[in-house]
Amino acid sequence: MKTNPGRFFEDYRLGETIRHATPRTVTTGDVALYTALYGPRFAVQSSDAFARKLGYPQSPLDDLLTFHVVFGKTVPDISLNALANLGYAEGGFHRPVYPGETLSTVSEVIGLKESSNRQTGVVYVRSTGSDASGETVLSYCRWVLVKKRDPEATIAQEHVPTFAKVVSPADLAGALPPLEARAYDVDLAGSPHRFSDYVVGEKIDHVDGMTVEEAEHQIATRLFQNTAKVHFDAFATKDTRFGRRLIYGGHVISLARALSFNGLANAFALAGINAGRHVAPLFAGDTVYAWSEVLETAELPGRSDVGLLRLRTVATKNQPCGSHPDKVGDAYDPSVILDLDYWAFMPR
Repeated sequence: MKTNPGRFFEDYRLGETIRHATPRTVTTGDVALYTALYGPRFAVQSSDAFARKLGYPQSPLDDLLTFHVVFGKTVPDISLNALANLGYAEGGFHRPVYPGETLSTVSEVIGLKESSNRQTGVVYVRSTGSDASGETVLSYCRWVLVKKRDPEATIAQEHVPTFAKVVSPADLAGALPPLEARAYDVDLAGSPHRFSDYVVGEKIDHVDGMTVEEAEHQIATRLFQNTAKVHFDAFATKDTRFGRRLIYGGHVISLARALSFNGLANAFALAGINAGRHVAPLFAGDTVYAWSEVLETAELPGRSDVGLLRLRTVATKNQPCGSHPDKVGDAYDPSVILDLDYWAFMPR
């Protein structure tokens, strides 16, 4: 058989390394389309002139565009037959990526756990994105619920990995070039609020909402060469639990990040992903809102130009976030679709 039906849970082996196909050269065309789809307004990624004054050679890619391209490479081998992408941990953005760079991805299977119903299993992977010279630009762990081909099939070895709750700030200091902080123009950036203006426990309603259309989420997912069937094939998904196409979870992350500009305009670059969960599915026609909480502030060793904010951004569907919809005990408010814990750089 020359076609690829995708892997099923029993096809994975603990410790195996998967070299994913189709390296991708990211261009200014990709940047323009990403901007059209999500509308991010962060100045460093929007203006070469702004970025150069800070010490960048030019505007870097939006960090989540890098994430999606690296992630998309993994889908044919990891999640083509997935039912759900469950979570993220230990993510690090190791260096800026610029238009013209070619990205490729390698994943290691670090955990396997069969579900009690024997119909599915969870696959844990650590994926690493590299540039053309082999330098790591991004790494992260994720776990995915994958169908079994044969419910009676067994696997040789199970293992559930443990992850650090928080990525150490010391591991993130090298993700940015040295910046000329005095050149950071808060008027052009869109907000007067710098690192010292944020306090632990502060909650920010990002106010704005974006309604998701069927065409745009499919264009976005194709942009990242994500081939998961649940996002495209209406015939294949009609008999699933939801009976319709699901919107790629990364689409929600990018929408929430773009919405967070209103309140976090100077959180100009992502540094690391501590934890993340897609709490509930999103469908075309739903409207996404978001709010954020400052969980922690951190100094960067050897850096006086920037600090780190540890942020928790919660996205909802069809529910504005003035009341900060959240968990109630162990259960989430029914409107919550994303719970993402990450580090972001903020000028001092």
